[in-house]
This record gives sequence, C-alpha cells and structure tokens, in this order.
Amino acid sequence: MPGDAYEALTDESLPRRLGAVPQVAGRIGGTPETWAVREVGDGNLNLVFIVTGSAGGVVVKQALPYVRLVGESWPLALYRAFFEHHALVRQAARDPGSVPEVFHFDEAQSLIAMEYLHPHVILRYKMIAGERVEGLGDFLGTHCARMAFRGSELHMASAEKKADVALFAGNVEIPAITEALVFTDPYYAAEMNRHTEGLDPVVTALREDVALKAEVQKLFVKFATNTETMLHGDLHTGSVMSTATESRIIDPEFAQYGPMGFDIGMLTANYLMAYFSQPAHRAEDELHGYQEWLLRVVMDTFGAFDAEFRRLWANERTGMLYPARLFEDQGHSSELARDAVLAAIWQDALGFCGIEMHRRILGLAHNADFESIEDPRARAPLEARSLMMGRAVVLDRAGIGNAAALTAMARRFGKETFP
Repeated sequence: MPGDAYEALTDESLPRRLGAVPQVAGRIGGTPETWAVREVGDGNLNLVFIVTGSAGGVVVKQALPYVRLVGESWPLALYRAFFEHHALVRQAARDPGSVPEVFHFDEAQSLIAMEYLHPHVILRYKMIAGERVEGLGDFLGTHCARMAFRGSELHMASAEKKADVALFAGNVEIPAITEALVFTDPYYAAEMNRHTEGLDPVVTALREDVALKAEVQKLFVKFATNTETMLHGDLHTGSVMSTATESRIIDPEFAQYGPMGFDIGMLTANYLMAYFSQPAHRAEDELHGYQEWLLRVVMDTFGAFDAEFRRLWANERTGMLYPARLFEDQGHSSELARDAVLAAIWQDALGFCGIEMHRRILGLAHNADFESIEDPRARAPLEARSLMMGRAVVLDRAGIGNAAALTAMARRFGKETFP
C-alpha cells in the first residue's frame, strides 16, 4: 500500500498492512489472519505493536500526530519516524549489534518494523524489580563512546558529517521538546509541570536559585549550538532493553547532533534516580547490595567510555580534528589533547546529569522509579535527595573529578533529609 494516506494503526489494520510487505510477513510466518497483535506502547509519544506468527515476530512502531502522553491538544510532526529510522541505521553502523535490526520503513505511514527483542525487558523495570544485568555498564559505556567518537569529525569526513548535521537539523519539533521540558520548564511554574506533594520547599529553593538557573542555561547553550556528534537524544533506562546478560538500545527518535557528553550524562542521571528510589523498592537486607550494584554500573559505564574513547582515538582518528599530522607524524604525543577532550566531555556529562535529575521530578515526563512509589509521603523524601544532588552536580561539577567522586556524592545524599 505504498503512498497511501497516513492512518493510525490498530490491532485489526496492522496485519493487513504488514501482509503486503514480504520481507516482514516472511519473518512473522503464516497468514495475517493467524497473527497475534498486541499494542504495548507505554511511552509518551508512539504506538508500539508486537506481531507474532508461526515463524517469529516483529515490533512495529508508528508515530502519532500528537504527543500520546498529552493527547491531540499537543500536535507533533510525524517526520520523527524518518529521523528515528536514520538514527537506527547510523547506530547499527557505528556500533554493530547495539540496536534492533530494521526490516522495513514506511515514511508515509511513519512506521518502522524492526527486530522483536525477546525475552528482553525495559531496563528501568528490571531495576525497580532489583534485577541485575551482567556487563551493563561496559556495554552502555562502550556504546556511548563509539557513538560519540564515530559520529564526530574526530572520525568522520567533514563533508559527510556536515551533510548529516544538515539532515538531522530538520528534526525540529522533537528537540524542541527537550529544549522546553529539560532545560526550561523545570525551573519555573510551567503549565504542564507537576511534582509530588511535600516537595514544595525544595522546588521553591531550586526555582529561586539564580546561580543554578544560570548554569543550566550555559548547558542549554551547548546543547542548542554544539553539533559535535549524533546523539540518541533520550538515552535513559527506559530506552534500554535487557536480559540478564544482554542489552540493546531503542527509541532514538530524539536524535540530533549535539554535545558528546549529553547521552552519557542523561543515562547516568537515570542510574542515580534508580539508586535514590531503591529504599521504597527493596527490603532492608537487599537494599545496600543493590544500591552498590547501581553505583558500580555508574563506575563501569564511565570506565568503559573512557577506555573505548582512548582506543578509538589511537586507532580511528581519521577526521579533520586533532589530525595525526600535527601530533604523531611529527613524533609528538596527542595524549594531552585527548585528555582535554575527555575532561570536557566529563564536565558536560555531569551538567546534563544534574539537569535530568531535576526534570524527571519537576516537569511533565516523570519516570517509573519514583512514580511507582504509591505513597507520596514515601516518594517525596527520596525525590528530594535526587533533586538536591542534581543541584550540587550542576553547580559543583568542576570539583567532581571522576566517577568515584560522583558515586561517593550519591552515597552522601542518600543519607540526607531535606525539608
């Protein structure tokens, strides 16, 4: 049905549409009438279906012409599926095996059919359940390093990189959500904000902190103007699917070019929010051990990022930036330059981490780590710790030297009580 008008999918219409796509129908097996279809989307924006048959299954994701979390009162461009498809293609090339395989893309229907990850579960829910994932930090840190390095002019030809920046610059409405919901709305009484009863004193203190808001805006400038590399744009524990031993990354529809530290910073914030939420999810005899595992994931993620970035610097620095002809070809070391680049990424990552720790509690889109705590009297003190640590990370990031210092800070804030 190529070229037909956009139509939001249903359990009934999806088999008919996929049945006309041989490369997808063959992976499902049988006839469309026999397929099982489940709509499983629990995110903020899209329809997501699992379609299974005699041979296997696929996942079908379709953009809606509005923000699903809010409804038709917030229209949203369908072209985000186009950019998600392009992001998935680039992620697969720059870090093979890290994302689901794409089988079919229908631009007119804003539809992507891709690999069904099974028995993978959303990482956030595994953390709420107290489950561990072997090699998680190594995988995610390595992925972030590969995407940061290979999507930049440290590696890419300048013409190719500039063409890619121009392509993704067309993804206007989705980054605008980040620009508002992450960098602006949490710091004033925006219409769609909400927060837990009992947090008012902390929220007021944050919104009256001029120094904090000034630092957030400095980071906003970097996000809005720095096109270092292609970002996932919304990398958190809800956009990772895992088994006990394997993980994949999903949902890059917020993809754009931006600062190298953005994705790993946002991801780290979600690790830390999982850490702060744990007292409401774990029995006392399990709490310390699981919280320490979460902090180890923070350490492993940054350790893997650093190691992989250094490896890529040594072996794949083929772009116009920091060229070997200025360093190694003259018998000079580029280690000083490399370490300065890594230090700048670390500082940016910390800043974006602190901001994410705010917006997930004060803005429109909250996360299940805290939201699944039904009693607001139990939830608010844990959120307050996350909010106050986020503030400290943004303001004091120049003094946080490494991941060990960051995790030590989390332990300290985990023992604090805030009004």
